[in-house]
Amino acid sequence: MTFSLHGLPVARGVAIGRAVLMASSRVDVAHYFIEPERVAGEIDRLRAGRNAVIDELHRLQLSVAQMGPNDAPHELSAMLDVHLMLLQDEALTSGVKHWITERLYNAEWALTTQLEIIARQFDEMEDEYLRERKADLEQVVERILRYMKGVASPVAPPTAPRRKTQQDLLLDDTVDVPLVLIAHDLSPADMLQFKQSVFAGFVTDVGGKTSHTAIVARSMDIPAVVGARTASQLVRQDDWVIIDGDAGVVIVDPSAIILAEYGFKQRQGELERERLARLRHTPAVTLDGERIELLANIEMPDDAPGAFKGGAAGVGLFRSEFLFMGRQGHLPDEEEQYQAYRRAVLGMEGLPVTIRTVDVGADKPLDRSTKDEAHLNPALGLRAIRWSLADPAMFRTQLRAILRAAVHGPVHLLIPMLAHGSEIRQTLSLIDFARAELDNRGAAHGSVQLGAMIEVPAAALTVRLFLKYFDFLSIGTNDLIQYTLAIDRADESVAHLYDPLHPAVLRLLADTIAECRAQGKGVSVCGEMAGDVQYTRLLLGLGLRSFSMHPAQILAIKQEVLRADAGKLAAWAQQVLAADDPAALLTKG
Repeated sequence: MTFSLHGLPVARGVAIGRAVLMASSRVDVAHYFIEPERVAGEIDRLRAGRNAVIDELHRLQLSVAQMGPNDAPHELSAMLDVHLMLLQDEALTSGVKHWITERLYNAEWALTTQLEIIARQFDEMEDEYLRERKADLEQVVERILRYMKGVASPVAPPTAPRRKTQQDLLLDDTVDVPLVLIAHDLSPADMLQFKQSVFAGFVTDVGGKTSHTAIVARSMDIPAVVGARTASQLVRQDDWVIIDGDAGVVIVDPSAIILAEYGFKQRQGELERERLARLRHTPAVTLDGERIELLANIEMPDDAPGAFKGGAAGVGLFRSEFLFMGRQGHLPDEEEQYQAYRRAVLGMEGLPVTIRTVDVGADKPLDRSTKDEAHLNPALGLRAIRWSLADPAMFRTQLRAILRAAVHGPVHLLIPMLAHGSEIRQTLSLIDFARAELDNRGAAHGSVQLGAMIEVPAAALTVRLFLKYFDFLSIGTNDLIQYTLAIDRADESVAHLYDPLHPAVLRLLADTIAECRAQGKGVSVCGEMAGDVQYTRLLLGLGLRSFSMHPAQILAIKQEVLRADAGKLAAWAQQVLAADDPAALLTKG
């Protein structure tokens, strides 16, 4: 019987194939107390399990290095780095030893207890990307548990095909039947192992648009749906499954008519990707001659070469906080940061790289072994530049590293979540201080363009003040929408109110872009709106000439740019701004 499941579309396209179920990665854990004389032995068992997983991940990293870029995207290697970092996290290992030594828990019980404590801290983080790293922690712990228990990898091999149905006759016209993977969740290590198979798409019960599964799926250009809740329970091994990565829909046991419809859609999608690939080296210029800058958002230094090869004109947003994740008080020093920023700059081969200073705060403390209970609303607390200004020594360390990296290519320095003139002046003073420190020790450093994020209404409404101090502005639409509409975009109960086309949001966008253009200053949009084709014509009409997005979205946006007449869109965009219901006019551009 045909039925459908709904989740979040994270990688576009259509995949059709037989379901391969990944068995639950949860391992049954025994709970018992041990005798004091067994403490050392339990700690040794724990250490052996952890070291075995570390060795496995190192072997996987080696295999990644030996693969071509089409077989193993750089995101996969970076996610393996995250898992290795979590495995060696002092908060995990010391916490587990505490439960074994002080409470006399057996090693497995101690490990899952510490997992729950750290997982709760992840749940309380405001930043969606960092919050979803909880899944990485869970997968690391489960791999240790499997080794301690002697359980094999949780991959269920496909069963023998059932008796051919009408669907089979439509699709089984080749020996190599496409396979789609259905799982509760996927670790980067699992995905690397699965890469050797013929998986055409992924479906997971959990995850969000910034989960590692979504990131890797986008980089592989594989259709994927995450957050499908009960998919792994409802889909049976070897079922025919359609993954609609555009709509976030999973269709199980489709009828012949539905199969034919999606088969046609799949072929159309393949043709469209081939057409888009031809645009990689085409300049992004509108019909009326306006040159548009299409930039890439990256999370890790090793993302830069892929962005360059994908046709990005530069990096519009390098989220540097990834370098600070899970360090438990051992923050990256100046040299480590410098080397990371240097790799990103060199990877863009002379194109500009915009590095945003670290965006962490009270809701996502760098030392997760301690919990900050003082902030009732972390989204409005000590985060981003507020946190950096509260720790000037840490901030100057990062600034020095960025300034040093600017020797190797053009670097733009971007400051997040500024709202007050006093914050601006204090930030600029610390940048000057960092330069002076480098000069005093004779360290080479380069000049940088200075920019500010426009993420809160206060910044958008005082944009002229910002333009007195900064060379360019970057509009972070994700936070700007959240703060303008007082909507927590991570809260499912109000997520339907998160509206990029709300008249207030559009007015703040339009005024910021217009003021920057009037003063001859650069302005870009680096939030999700920049990479969504349904907003491209509107943003062009509002005067935006610089878009920053995930590299996989660049060619689709470029196609919209090439088809647009920016001059004609300007009058229409003003009509959209004046409308009570802008969404109703969006399709008339």
